[in-house]
Parts: sequence; C-alpha cells; structure tokens
Amino acid sequence: MFGVLGDTPYNSAEVQRLDTLIDDMNQERLDFVVHVGDIGGGRLGCSDAWLAARKRQFARLKHKFVLIPGDNEWLDCKDPPGRLAAWRALFCAPALAVEVQAGEYCEHMRWTMGGALFVTLNVPGHDNNVRNAAEHAHRMAAVLAWLDESAALAQPRGATLVVLMQANPFLTVPRDGFAALRERLAALGERMPGKVILVHGDTHVYHDDEPIAGVHRLEVWGSPIVSWLRGQIEGAELSFSAPHYR
Repeated sequence: MFGVLGDTPYNSAEVQRLDTLIDDMNQERLDFVVHVGDIGGGRLGCSDAWLAARKRQFARLKHKFVLIPGDNEWLDCKDPPGRLAAWRALFCAPALAVEVQAGEYCEHMRWTMGGALFVTLNVPGHDNNVRNAAEHAHRMAAVLAWLDESAALAQPRGATLVVLMQANPFLTVPRDGFAALRERLAALGERMPGKVILVHGDTHVYHDDEPIAGVHRLEVWGSPIVSWLRGQIEGAELSFSAPHYR
C-alpha cells in the first residue's frame, strides 16, 4: 500500500493539520508516500526557511517519502531557476530506491511496486510555463522522453503505469501548456487501455474519473482541505480509498 497527497500545507494552520495527518499515516502500513507538489501558499513556497521546515515536517513520516515540485515552489517565484535548484538540494534524494532520469531533472524518478511502475514528472500548474517557450520546450522534451521510456518498460510486462505530477493538464485557459502531454497520454491510453493512471493536484478538487479514454485520472484534494488517499496494488490492478481528512 502507499499514500498520496498534495497542495498542502498552504499556511500555519494547515501545517498543524498536516502534522495530525502525518500522525494518522504513521499508523498505517505503507510502502511509500508521494506528495504531488505545492507545499506553500502565496510566497511561502519561495522561502528557504519554509522549504526547510517542510523537509523537517515530512521527515516525521515513518514511510519512505517522495515529493514532486509544484509551481508554488519554483515557477511562481521571482527566480524560478534558483528556486528549483533550492528545491532539488532538499528533495531530490528520497529514501525510496528510485531510478532517476539522466541529466538535470533529478525530480524525474521511477520505481516499481508489485505490478505497477510509478513515474514522476516535473509538470507544474497552472500553465506549465508555456509563456516561457525556451524553458517549457526544454523541460517538456525531458518529460515526454521519460514518459515514453517508462511506458516502453511497463507495457511488455503488463504493468500499470502510474504517472504522478503536480499540474492539472486539463486546464487550457488562459494558456494551454499541456497539449503535447495530453496527446501522449491519449496515445498511451489507446495502447495500454486500463493500464495508465494519472495522479495530480493543482486545482484542489478531488476527481476520480476517465477524462481520456483508457486513462484513469485521480486528482487529490488540496488547500484548504488537508487529506490523503491510500492506494493498494493487487497484481497490476490499483485501487484507491476514499480521502482521509484532517
């Protein structure tokens, strides 16, 4: 079993509730926990002190922990490259045994559990930085290459591919930075129907649906709701519990 959460804590009150949630999760037998990003509201996520405090807070988890960068931690800050570098210095070496994409994107990871292959992507909300054409193109080339390589590993094994990222890729206004990714997910859904699960945050509203044929989408609740989901793997089949709140 594993846990998933995201888009929290955004303020000091949510920090306290997250501590209680971590106490709850520590009572569970989980192989790992993934936070899909956004660990500070407003400019809090841009602060070295806030990131360091979250590092200490997540260290309270008894389970191996993986964090994905969200836009609040780098893209929405005054110095996005500098803030992403600061994030990487704290969170790019999880205790979980993972494979990391070669090159600069150490946040692109993958690992297996049972009949599932988990892959993390740096795809931040709300528009994936499409307004910065050079950065967007460079990062998305790495994103799509990592996704393609991971799918090529999963498909011959009959494994379920679990794609984890921060952004909601179905947001298209005011700018659509996700068209290429949606096309790639649609192709995977056609090739691997029922074997692709997309887990994301960003818009803070729980979804459990199939917005692309063959692709099961799970969006976690976010601020002001502090919650987590339990995932369970039986063979190559994944199921998720209803959210657990604090």
